Amino acid sequence: MVKVLKNFIKFFAILLFILLIAAVYFGWQYIWAPNITIKDGKTYLYIPTGSSFSDVCNMLDTSGYIRNIKTFKWLAQRKDYPQHVRAGRYRLRNGMNNNELINMLRAGKQEPVTLVLRKYRFLSQIASHLGKNLEPDSAQFIQVLTNRQLLEKFQLNPQTVLSIFIPNTYFVFWNTTETELLERMIKEFDNFWDSTRINKARSIGLTPIEVITLASIVDEESNIKDEYPIIAGVYINRLKRGMPLQADPTVRYAIGDFQMKRVLLKHLSYSSPYNTYLNTGLPPGPICTPSQAAIDGVLNYTSHNYLYFCAKPDFSGRHAFARTLSEHNKNAIAYQRALRHLLKKQREN
Repeated sequence: MVKVLKNFIKFFAILLFILLIAAVYFGWQYIWAPNITIKDGKTYLYIPTGSSFSDVCNMLDTSGYIRNIKTFKWLAQRKDYPQHVRAGRYRLRNGMNNNELINMLRAGKQEPVTLVLRKYRFLSQIASHLGKNLEPDSAQFIQVLTNRQLLEKFQLNPQTVLSIFIPNTYFVFWNTTETELLERMIKEFDNFWDSTRINKARSIGLTPIEVITLASIVDEESNIKDEYPIIAGVYINRLKRGMPLQADPTVRYAIGDFQMKRVLLKHLSYSSPYNTYLNTGLPPGPICTPSQAAIDGVLNYTSHNYLYFCAKPDFSGRHAFARTLSEHNKNAIAYQRALRHLLKKQREN
């Protein structure tokens, strides 16, 4: 009897050991074993808004990155993930186990998109860029950016909303809605316009949006940053005197031809509120999203008596500035002569 009891205890111990090994193996396979394979580069799982648990499983299964979808489903259900699916852009890392993956997805720990805003001339260009980088498409973005009723809540309109997109690098969640993106950019705009910049704008007699509108013209006039304050000074002198700005970039913008090398007399009569040859004061809104250097160039404009400027005849990209029209005409003639000479040489060669 004692021997039978010992054998039973021995058998039971072995059975428990086997069960323990099986449990450890099962736990390893279903919970802690690496289940994501990424060969190279950064890889993301994009979960669209409104996706179900079944959708997520299908995306993982068809992606080719998950080794065993069955183990993922089993643990996901026990961790209550099907009731906590969150949209977003999630970074998949090589060797992730199911527990790590599900914890990340369930908590909504997505990796933000690095959104780089550069120079744009039209809302359609911004909407296209946003649509390529975020979940809403370009049509959804353009609908919000041209929604007068919505924009009025922020003292904006379709002509001035371009001003809130200050070129910079921003970190935004992929599933940010079009309205949330608008609100985010307004917040960034407000942060940019700190008390120092606000006070400088007031001293000039311009609002922040008017400063950006003027900066957009300055930005289109030159690629040389140290000229920005001087060019801004020319336009501010004209504004103070009630003179039309007569800025060639506004004519190009009005016509929509940015490849136009020379603005001719026939172009100056083109009817548009953006044509500063026909209209005094600033145009209705920016003609591009100016760089921060151009904005600060306006805020820190050079105080001088110049009213005119034109390109230098050395084709350096710099400008010759003039106080009087007669002086300006001499500079313009010198440039035109040099240009004709250059074109002649090019034809001969």
